[in-house]
Amino acid sequence: MRFVVSLIVLSFPILDVLATMRFARWSGIPTLAWLVASLVAGAVLLRNERLTFRAKTLAALRGDQPLLRGLLDSGRRILAALLLILPGIMSDVIALLLLVLPFNLGAPLATQPAGVSRGLARDSLEGDFHRVD
Repeated sequence: MRFVVSLIVLSFPILDVLATMRFARWSGIPTLAWLVASLVAGAVLLRNERLTFRAKTLAALRGDQPLLRGLLDSGRRILAALLLILPGIMSDVIALLLLVLPFNLGAPLATQPAGVSRGLARDSLEGDFHRVD
């Protein structure tokens, strides 16, 4: 069973490059140009997601959005970026499907504790402090 799984994993990039060469011949787009454009798009997406992940994590720590939603969305984009970096058109199509399909548009995945605001305006308590000895 291990041999079959390793054969599938190792044959995917080879079949993907062969499909890319066939697609390039059919469409007239040079194979090298396709591979370089895909590599650059994946690298840019990965770099931008690194910055976005930091902002989403800070927003989750402030209580503005659930942490699990940010992790799943960032994980989806990182996987898409890695698939774009891999050479081949099949991995590019899978990456574009991961980017286009709206996975996290439903209800929030995590509840928030009472008193934590989701909006930008913060609720605050006004009052005086007295020390009683």
